[in-house]
Amino acid sequence: MLCVFDVNETLLDLAALDGFFTRLTGTAAARIEWFDLMIHNALTLTAARQYRPFGEIGGACLEAVAGRHGADVTPDDKRELAEGLGSLPAHPEAARAIERLRDAGFGVVTLTNSVAEVAESQLRNSGLRPLVSTAYSVDSVRLLKPAPESYRYVLEREGVEAADAVLIAAHDWDIAGAAAAGLKTAFVSRDGRVPLSAAAAPTVSGGDLAEVVTRIIGLP
Repeated sequence: MLCVFDVNETLLDLAALDGFFTRLTGTAAARIEWFDLMIHNALTLTAARQYRPFGEIGGACLEAVAGRHGADVTPDDKRELAEGLGSLPAHPEAARAIERLRDAGFGVVTLTNSVAEVAESQLRNSGLRPLVSTAYSVDSVRLLKPAPESYRYVLEREGVEAADAVLIAAHDWDIAGAAAAGLKTAFVSRDGRVPLSAAAAPTVSGGDLAEVVTRIIGLP
């Protein structure tokens, strides 16, 4: 079976950006505002069948969130955010979770809304790149997740049927998109998150990657 990992929040810890957002806006909570706004923009553009690179969306949303807190964004701020995104640390259990899957005979790739250059930088700087055979970006299909084309692109490149792949993510919308494309799904319920109420339940779920991987390995 092929395991397809989401990257931001699933493998990498965005909390490392809290210091940046505190300096810019006065509150670390602005980081959550910013990421939620990014996802709202990404989902809206995808539903409208439009594409804009994820980094550009991030820059526009940074200005919007900073404005809510009475702060102005400079080009240096945007560069600092981009550098921070490129050097996010992995969640403590991430490397071992991937190793367990590989040891059990699973293939491991990643699929992210970030462009390929950022994805490679993130995985390399977090120490996870040697554990992943290929880092895929939705930039190749010019549609952000959860568009079905993004998941199908990975399946086509890997030569794997949807039923023989599992998408692992900490995002309800990513889980729903992968399920609609026919993949099995594994939801990481970080910080008490739950799957979408109106969508099909994930194949497996768990509080962190260690728990999720145990359940993936136990799938029939």
